[in-house]
Amino acid sequence: MKVTLLGAGAWGTAMAAQAARHLQGGDVCLWSRSKQQLADIRKNGQNCTYLPGIPLPEGLQFEEDLSAAIKRLSSDDLLVVATPMSGLSETIAQVLKIAQHPLNIIWLCKGLEPNTALLPHQVVERENALHAHGIAHAYGALSGPSFAREVGAGMPCALTVASNSAKLCEVVQAAFHHGNMRIYSSDDLVGVELGGAIKNVLAIAAGIGDGLDLGLNARAAVLTRGLAEMMRLVKAAGGKSETCMGLTGVGDLILTATGDLSRNRRVGLELAAGKSLPEILASLGHVAEGVLCAAAVRDLAVRLGVEMPIIAMMGEVLAGKMKPHDAVRKLMGRDPKIES
Repeated sequence: MKVTLLGAGAWGTAMAAQAARHLQGGDVCLWSRSKQQLADIRKNGQNCTYLPGIPLPEGLQFEEDLSAAIKRLSSDDLLVVATPMSGLSETIAQVLKIAQHPLNIIWLCKGLEPNTALLPHQVVERENALHAHGIAHAYGALSGPSFAREVGAGMPCALTVASNSAKLCEVVQAAFHHGNMRIYSSDDLVGVELGGAIKNVLAIAAGIGDGLDLGLNARAAVLTRGLAEMMRLVKAAGGKSETCMGLTGVGDLILTATGDLSRNRRVGLELAAGKSLPEILASLGHVAEGVLCAAAVRDLAVRLGVEMPIIAMMGEVLAGKMKPHDAVRKLMGRDPKIES
């Protein structure tokens, strides 16, 4: 089989390396719109901008022509959209305009579309209605607790592919379920995608708590009650609340809220230190999806009538309407509740 990955950021590069380590040489292609970026990767044998120090497999191919990157695939192959959430709509639209036969398509981004509060698969469905020209593509999301640097280095990892297509799940497993990576399957796109979006916002909250030196008890409280909020919203949105207890819910939440490689946790730590959000984002060099989708998660919760106090407070903090310590005080001052 052949695999094409669109987007040569940290995550796209890491997953390209994972596939190329185990498929035949030339079967895995990494696309970037930047010819200079690909030239640098070819020259150095690594992605010095987004994944420095991780050597890439010799058989990995590179392509700057989007049409060629897509047309190399048959209906039995796999197309992976490895852009941030902000680039999903445009990239999928381009893919659908180019595709001449059904494709197996997955995305790696985690979040909601900021202005619409749409989940990734809903964004794809919207673009599909506009550009698919009657071709029935198979779609899905690949998510779970994973830092790109560790995946790129071939360290152990477990992810979940969610799709209504059993064939697509099998194709994804054939591409990536090798060596130190395990790929589980699920039919709960809503649960998998919402878990991946909400955990990023909760990771910022956990980072704020750690940055304010509130202690391990406080961190445990934020993660536990945050998980309860996640489960409520997933159920209200039509997903399965039990999905939140798996890799793409609690698993990804633990990693992102406690791991030192987490960009979202770092945002929280630096907010607690008094830095402004623009200053923090400028220093990251990568996208912190929790910042981009916090308001969208809050808006979706309001629309569905779901109470999410931690998410609501994070929306206020990230919008600059509330200081981190004031948000903590307000959360702690809420009336007693029955745990459910």
